[in-house]
Amino acid sequence: MIEVRKFDSLGKANHGWLDANFHFSFAQYFDQRRMHWGKLRVWNDDIIAPRSGFPPHPHENMEIITYVRKGAITHKDSLGNEGRTEAGDVQVMSAGTGIQHAEYNMDDEETPSFQLWILPDRQGHKPSWGTKRFPKDARSGRFDVLASGRDEDTDALRIHADARVLGATIAAGEIATYDLGGRKGYLVPATGKLEIEGEVAEARDGVAIADLDTLTVKALEDSEVVLVDTA
Repeated sequence: MIEVRKFDSLGKANHGWLDANFHFSFAQYFDQRRMHWGKLRVWNDDIIAPRSGFPPHPHENMEIITYVRKGAITHKDSLGNEGRTEAGDVQVMSAGTGIQHAEYNMDDEETPSFQLWILPDRQGHKPSWGTKRFPKDARSGRFDVLASGRDEDTDALRIHADARVLGATIAAGEIATYDLGGRKGYLVPATGKLEIEGEVAEARDGVAIADLDTLTVKALEDSEVVLVDTA
C-alpha cells in the first residue's frame, strides 16, 4: 500500500515566527484518519523565523527527533545540555520521565526542519539528549540510519523505540532501496521529486507505506529524503 499525502493537504498553523505543517493530528489540527502511522505519532514540517524559536516547555515519554533541513537549531534543556544542530544533521531527545527544553533559530535566515515524535517502547526512561553530524555525501544513493532503537545500529543516535529514522540523497535517475520487511514506512522528500511503486511524491509530500517488503525509490529530480521504519 502506497498513499501519497500532498503537502497542501497537511494541517497548517502559522504563528508568524513559526510556519508549521502537520502530517498527523497535532495541536489544533485534528484528522481522525491521520492520528499516527505505527509508532510514528508526529511529523511536523516547521519553518522557524530568524532569531526566534520555541521557549522552554516540557515533554515526557516521547522520542523526539529533529532533522534540520537548512540553517541550524540551538538546543538547551533542564539537564544542562546545550548544542547546535546544523543542516543535514540530527538531534534526539528522549523525554522519558520528564524534561524541559528550548529550541531556537539563532541565525539570520529561516530554519526549516522536520520534527518527529515516536512512541517509546515503554514509559519511564531516563531523559537524555544528543546530536550528531551525518554528512550528506555519506548517504548518497542509499539510506543511512540516523536514529534507531536497534542494537546493531551502533553509529546511529539511540532512541527507545522499535523504529529507525533514515536519510538518503538520491541523484536524478538513480534508485535507492530499503528492506522494510512488511513493516510500516513513512517517507518525506525534503527536496526533489520521487517515484515509488508508480506513485509520484514531490518535495514535502508525505508517503505512507505498508505491506511492502522492499521499498524502491526512484529520484525524478535530485532529492533529499527522510524515512521512518516503524512497527
